[in-house]
Amino acid sequence: MTEQTLWQFVLEQREKLLIQVWQHLELTFLSLTFAILIGVPLGILISRKKKFAAIVLAFAGILQTVPSIALLGFLIPILGIGPIPAIVALLIYALLPIIRNTYTGIISVDHSISESAKAMGMTDWQILFKVQLPLAIPVIVAGVRTAAVINVGVATLASFVAAGGLGEFIFGGISLNNSNMILAGAIPAALLAILLDKGIGLLQNAFANFRLLLIFILPSFLLILAIIYIRTNNVNQQIKAGFTPEFMGRQDGYLGLRNVYGLQIKPLIISDAIMYKAVFEKDIDLISGYSTDGRVKAYDLLALEDNRKIFPPYFAAPIVKVETLKKFPQLEGAINLLAEKFTDSVMISLNYRADFLKQTPESIAKDFLVQNKLYRPSRRGQAGTIRIGSKIFGEQYILSAIYKILLEGYTDYKVETKTGLGGTKICFDALIHDAIDFYVEYTGTGLLVLLKPEQQIISHVSKDPADTYSYVKDEFENKFGITWLKPLGFNNSYALMMRRSQAEQNQIRSISDLKKYEQLNK
Repeated sequence: MTEQTLWQFVLEQREKLLIQVWQHLELTFLSLTFAILIGVPLGILISRKKKFAAIVLAFAGILQTVPSIALLGFLIPILGIGPIPAIVALLIYALLPIIRNTYTGIISVDHSISESAKAMGMTDWQILFKVQLPLAIPVIVAGVRTAAVINVGVATLASFVAAGGLGEFIFGGISLNNSNMILAGAIPAALLAILLDKGIGLLQNAFANFRLLLIFILPSFLLILAIIYIRTNNVNQQIKAGFTPEFMGRQDGYLGLRNVYGLQIKPLIISDAIMYKAVFEKDIDLISGYSTDGRVKAYDLLALEDNRKIFPPYFAAPIVKVETLKKFPQLEGAINLLAEKFTDSVMISLNYRADFLKQTPESIAKDFLVQNKLYRPSRRGQAGTIRIGSKIFGEQYILSAIYKILLEGYTDYKVETKTGLGGTKICFDALIHDAIDFYVEYTGTGLLVLLKPEQQIISHVSKDPADTYSYVKDEFENKFGITWLKPLGFNNSYALMMRRSQAEQNQIRSISDLKKYEQLNK
């Protein structure tokens, strides 16, 4: 099977790509509109009341230094999910260059020119609108151009809160180890930034003789696009779904739901970090959850039965290079002390403590090892350094913390953790390139995302968890020089989840029931 080229991927996904480009532009335009409507008046105000200038500029600067993911995290409890928190975040990032350039442009106007206008009998407002603003327009527009470029880049994160945009391809590609998908999102985003910057510059030149008019025409034009965006994103569905970027591109995910079950749901793209709370708070009704996630218990969600078996086994096991095991002879024995120590219910309980009770991974890890009579104080070894990696969800943080304490107590190695490495692609690449020494992977992910065998092989080895494990173990050793150590014992598979009350009310217990409900409510 030949590898798909970037051009083939773009042609295949052209409709979806065009939708994402349009969403990306709309998010950028809408946030830029409000940033201009707020930033320009603020810049004018502090140019007249200079004692407030340092405070306003400092505050805008502080807001811009807040990491975008953290800012979205702060906004979700207040504004929910969807375009609104994304637009507010982008607005905040756009404010500083617009306020600063408006202020700088006005105060940079030669004082003698303002004095001459005053001597001619102009009022302060006339001086502002007929003298200072027209002369400051090039500087103000430069700030708008800077804000536009910033917003195009930051808007890729909008997919985390189900606001759409090119981030859906970028983060889906990272999760799925798909370079074509990453480039299909990243290249248009870069081109949009360049074109938008040049476009605003051309607009400025076109209105060179009506510079003041530009400040009112641009926001009005962007506001019209914003209204269109809000109207077109008002989708009315009986079941409102939110799936992760990775789930959307997988055969054991959205593609399988369409092909095997015939589901026609049009889901929002949402981060797994917020989807459980979103379904609990009724922002959405259906999510692509993980069977051992603690929030399933916390939010009383029901995992729908996969009666046609599109989700393969996802048993967790550490993966490590064969060379690494030779380099650190004490490592394999210590890691395998956790073999079969977990069940699904045990992992759900541990995840519940992290996800809902907000206990730290370190405290959960120590309690687990004590309960299983595996805890030993650290030897503070210096025989070499072991680097444990983890993906970016709670279960992986807990497992890496457990392994850190375990290895420090049972080996003479120093142990470091490299947590929050993102999706499968980042973790696996880090392992391949010796940035980490091992991490916990899942057999289904190894099979479908990293190996990608023919469908016939997938169907054959997915029937039994032991067959899946044996196949990925053999293939990883042959292709990558990486071995799968003994499984931990729990199966963290994908599952479609709904609020239990809603599922019972509509008599939905399986994915097939969901399809029937979809047909009855068209």
